Amino acid sequence: MSDIRIRRTGRAGRITLNRPDALNAMTYDMCRAIEAALDDWRDDPDLALVIIDAEGDKAFCAGGDIQDLYQTGREGDYGYGRKFWSDEYRLNAKIAGYPKPYVAFMQGFTMGGGVGISCHGSHRIVGETSQIAMPECGIGLVPDVGGSFLLARAPGRLGDYLGLSADRMGPADAIYAGFADHFFPEAEWPDLIAALERTGDTTLIATGASAPPLGELAAHQVEIDAAFAGQTLAEVVNSLRDSDSDFATRALKSVGRNSPLSMAVTIEILRRLRGNLSLWTALHLEYRYTYHAMERGDFLEGIRAQIIDKDRNPRWKHRIEDITEADVAAILAPLGENGLNLEGQLT
Repeated sequence: MSDIRIRRTGRAGRITLNRPDALNAMTYDMCRAIEAALDDWRDDPDLALVIIDAEGDKAFCAGGDIQDLYQTGREGDYGYGRKFWSDEYRLNAKIAGYPKPYVAFMQGFTMGGGVGISCHGSHRIVGETSQIAMPECGIGLVPDVGGSFLLARAPGRLGDYLGLSADRMGPADAIYAGFADHFFPEAEWPDLIAALERTGDTTLIATGASAPPLGELAAHQVEIDAAFAGQTLAEVVNSLRDSDSDFATRALKSVGRNSPLSMAVTIEILRRLRGNLSLWTALHLEYRYTYHAMERGDFLEGIRAQIIDKDRNPRWKHRIEDITEADVAAILAPLGENGLNLEGQLT
């Protein structure tokens, strides 16, 4: 059975992820297949839009398939990971700049790489089971696939909270944070997809959408803005420690599990993006980190602890109190000729 089904149905180019037993984790071949389909359909006058969805109830896409990344990195081969991330980021840029409507249906878990192939689309649909998150700091990465751009444009300091805590957003929170646009009960998705295939008319989405179940993040916005206002990781952690609220206690526990280097770099990336908010800038900054993630970051140790050995006891390279500005600046330094190539994708 193919991991991905690509076909034309009526006025729509259809992409369906088909690895439900693996939570539709995206392999490198799936990434390349999506890009090839978008290139093929870009100038096709018979296709009015693109629809991407996934098989199974548990996940649209819970992230990238990291087994090969881990294995090659353990063997000292960093080239495969760099190529994977480079090509994946090019796909994210292509989706964001696609000239036709790109409609994503995000049930269940939509995380990491799954965010990259859905949340940069023009029409992002969630349902009652949707759980969207950027959990990369927990495996020694930073929110990537353009996720830092989405986080940086979220209200107030919500992006810092979501990036450092890896909190999962239900449908209302995803819409509030800017990761999704419209809510439809999932029982209505087949009829909506059929109508889009038949008509190619995306106005059906806005006119048919419903109000989502009540979310939680808006009610905590003031506290989030205060707690995550710090310019450094240590300042954020100290602010959380100084608060006696249940929300701060939960956030501190989440932050305490993650890679200190990843979190410090995430804060710096978001700070830079607030002064120059563009997906192009976000992807370039993310790639500077992922380029070094195996060799100088915590990625291999994070995957070992969370996925391979599952001991949930990562031995990070830094402690929160030991992270310096120089550590962050070094891993975000320009890569010169090794930098990300997005020529023709974004400006």
